[in-house]
Amino acid sequence: MTSKSAAAAARSTVYGYPRQGQNRELKKAIEGYWKGRVTADALTATAAELRERNWRELADAGIDEVPTGDFSYYDHVLDTTVLVGAIPERHRAAVAADPLDGYFAMARGTQDVAPLEMTKWFDTNYHYLVPELGPDTVFSADPAKQIGELTEALALGHTPRPVLVGPVTYLLLAKPAPGVAADFDPLTLLDRLLPVYASVLADLRAAGAEWVQLDEPALVQDRTPAELNAAARAYRDLGGLTDRPRLLVASYFDQLGEALPVLAKAPVEGLALDFTESAAVNLEKLAAVGGLPGKRLVAGVVNGRNIWVNDLEKSLATLGTLLGLADRVDVASSSSLLHVPLDAALERDVDPQIVRWLAFARQKTAEIATLAKGLARGTDAIAGELAANRAALASRAASPITRDPAVRARTGAITDADARRAQPYGERTVAQRTRLGLPYLPTTTIGSFPQTDELRVARADLRAGRIDTAGYEERIRAEIAEVISFQEKTGIDVLVHGEPERNDMVQYFAEQLTGYLATQHGWVQSYGTRYVRPPVLAGDISRPEPMTVRWTSHAQSLTDKPVKGMLTGPVTMLAWSFVRDDQPLGDTARQVALALRDEVGDLEAAGTAVIQVDEPALRETLPLRTADHAGYLAWATESFRLTTSGVQPGTQIHTHMCYAEFGDIVQAIDDLDADVISLEAARSHMQVARELAAHGYPREAGPGVWDIHSPRVPSAEEAAALLRTGLKAIPAERLWVNPDCGLKTRGWAETRASLENLVAAARTVRGELPAS
Repeated sequence: MTSKSAAAAARSTVYGYPRQGQNRELKKAIEGYWKGRVTADALTATAAELRERNWRELADAGIDEVPTGDFSYYDHVLDTTVLVGAIPERHRAAVAADPLDGYFAMARGTQDVAPLEMTKWFDTNYHYLVPELGPDTVFSADPAKQIGELTEALALGHTPRPVLVGPVTYLLLAKPAPGVAADFDPLTLLDRLLPVYASVLADLRAAGAEWVQLDEPALVQDRTPAELNAAARAYRDLGGLTDRPRLLVASYFDQLGEALPVLAKAPVEGLALDFTESAAVNLEKLAAVGGLPGKRLVAGVVNGRNIWVNDLEKSLATLGTLLGLADRVDVASSSSLLHVPLDAALERDVDPQIVRWLAFARQKTAEIATLAKGLARGTDAIAGELAANRAALASRAASPITRDPAVRARTGAITDADARRAQPYGERTVAQRTRLGLPYLPTTTIGSFPQTDELRVARADLRAGRIDTAGYEERIRAEIAEVISFQEKTGIDVLVHGEPERNDMVQYFAEQLTGYLATQHGWVQSYGTRYVRPPVLAGDISRPEPMTVRWTSHAQSLTDKPVKGMLTGPVTMLAWSFVRDDQPLGDTARQVALALRDEVGDLEAAGTAVIQVDEPALRETLPLRTADHAGYLAWATESFRLTTSGVQPGTQIHTHMCYAEFGDIVQAIDDLDADVISLEAARSHMQVARELAAHGYPREAGPGVWDIHSPRVPSAEEAAALLRTGLKAIPAERLWVNPDCGLKTRGWAETRASLENLVAAARTVRGELPAS
């Protein structure tokens, strides 16, 4: 096909779409089902209505081919586990008795059965449920969900393309099941898994699928020759099937690298590549392999992860370059639009000038359709859209919102000494132990306590004007008093104020910093029914006044025990926001760090002895390619130290991380130079404690003993057993006792019981320590 005919054939598509609905209908229906207020039939009907609405929106926006199967009640990787029959032994009875309840048990656990481990989906803030596999795993196809959604879309008159997690990525994301040797490689199960995919593909073809998308984002990471050979074998075998739809193998989040020639040679009909992240590298490598003659190329030129308007002319230039490299070039987002909010037009409280700069899912689908139209029919056909786009880009570039000379002068004056504690840890810990007087195995929590219905109502009443600020603050004081009293009675050693005044750990700070914008409707799925509203980082950052000192000091006035000051760290402030794309991330991180440094100084001046600066996103923001790690970790760890290094030796600095592969960043954790780090460890059975020990980590650590993302209450014996495991790696004088994460999403009943058991476990194990 010539470049001209390839352009004329261009179509538009996306890989996935936000699941929750405009008013988070899916979240409400699922949580209602868990509480017994919504029936299974009603939940199923809500889900079907949302899918129909999504497909209609996409088609009305000009999207030619809609995805199916991307919709999920909880997580698409968990859906894949069901698809291939890899149900863990402990969940099989529940799944057999009631597939829906069994599905949620795998996701959340029950009082008697632990859930699957949860971790971050590549370098995003989306969490997936980790498959558990072993040498005895038997796969079996269960394509009911995929076929059902495909059939729905066909019946509604759409052109659907089922989307599956590819077999190689599925196995590379998996871990050895409990009781399986730690060195077991799930990829050895590939030959056992491929026939199941073959069966699913045949069933989808029979149900009417013309194309099926197999997502292989794991192939954008550094891969060994054995892993690349596995990918080659997988797509040789699947491509060689006669009873199948046409196959589109999709990658995203980075350049495909050494996997590109492997997939280019495979007998599949199409590839989808990301031309926003490392676009130049993908272009270069695609040209180097001679393009994709006779194949379909889906070009991800609209960023599926940020919220800024696309540079349409730049994207058209990229698409024009690609026309000569494939038989057909289609236009798409770079990844699923799951990672962005639904509609910027809903943001009535944002300056209309700034709204012009924003593109959420609905705006991105319009951009994709415009680009496909321009590619197929020429730029004259989209002259109005191009003019409006140029004006929006120019407006943002010239806006005074984006640049503050005082902030830039301050960041330009940073020295190496600003990011180093004046005293080494050995001196600091003596001063801190003298000041705090804590026992061995001190107990604490991560920061937040349950956000009760009363708190949510009070916040809504304040926004609606039904109560005044004084009335709202009285409610906050009462909540803090209850949290402090409970912790004292329970016997927790280092207390928190519970954060009742905070709606979200990033948004709360963003609303008090210049340069940030908050949204009212910008919900994005983090995991399951947990949705967050990432703020928009639009300009230079500064702190006009203290943000946390007032409530921390109030809490401290209620107790003689130390109360931690609680801040969100600079890397997490970036990772859980939509960051600006007009300057390096490291520059933005330093601006945020200086604002937080001022807050740390004010907390210390107010008498706060323990200050926690959370960095749960440090690992998730790690670039997918090893060659990019050093540069990222240099500015990431520097920004944390810049935040925390101005304090006196007797002030104890904590940090917190959760739900990530910590083994990849143990040296970076060390480089933070925090006095204490708390980490998720319950689901992974204290793996992180062993990783810290293997590294020789010299400071204090609290690997979690309570998985707070499950509704089950761990017994004191269970927590004590985890503590004993932790003690094998970390000596008692450096081991803390805490939950995995904050308690915002838990209820008070389970929180009380779990923390009482946690303290009991600490006392039991403390009593087992040899006399000093």
